[in-house]
Amino acid sequence: MTRNAAVGSASMDARLDAVFRALGDRTRRALLERLAHAPAMITELAEPFAMSLPAVSKHLRVLEAAGLVRREIDGRVHQCSLDPQPLRSAVDWLSHYRRYWQENLESLARYVGRH
Repeated sequence: MTRNAAVGSASMDARLDAVFRALGDRTRRALLERLAHAPAMITELAEPFAMSLPAVSKHLRVLEAAGLVRREIDGRVHQCSLDPQPLRSAVDWLSHYRRYWQENLESLARYVGRH
């Protein structure tokens, strides 16, 4: 592997790590689900949660670091929106394992069908 390929691979791994880290928390997944419907202000995002605005902001920073959320600031108003593009890398990574399980389950079905 060339140095550039290794650097690119490490960068891709870091992005994938950030996405899975962000998705590893149910509050962050709920925030993404809400943002999938429409952009929202932080105060709107915080409403259904029994936590402070700073706690919600901390979750949003993790989502921003993963590239899953964009924040636009107009004075004191922070508007957040979903950027689903980083999810593509997670889907691509998982699709490899989907093929693995499909092939193994098909093999098992053939085996069971013969016996």
